[in-house]
Amino acid sequence: METVDKRKHQRVGSLNLLAYVCFDENQRVVKQGMGRTLDVSEGGILLETHAPIDLRHTISLTIGLEDDMTDITGKAVYCREGELGKFESGIEFQEKDEARLRILKEYVKAFREQEKETYTMTE
Repeated sequence: METVDKRKHQRVGSLNLLAYVCFDENQRVVKQGMGRTLDVSEGGILLETHAPIDLRHTISLTIGLEDDMTDITGKAVYCREGELGKFESGIEFQEKDEARLRILKEYVKAFREQEKETYTMTE
């Protein structure tokens, strides 16, 4: 049976550390920490963390590309226990700021290029 991918954006594998902050409905910080990206697209990110992400919270992710750092907001659409007791959360970006979206697009583009280079080197 064929599986249909419903994603709007192509996912790119990436393993980078990033900082995250979770806010409750009153915009109070309820959790913060470091996580690792497992894959990324212009629409979202698969984030690995040591603690589960509450689906009710808004998440701010600090991502960096060379000298550009920015915070991207999103919401967790799922959280599941992954390998070795860590958690994997699918984060859907909700960012509206054009400058931040531009940095995000460059971030994804850099990972696509890195993935192509890695693939080419292994052939």
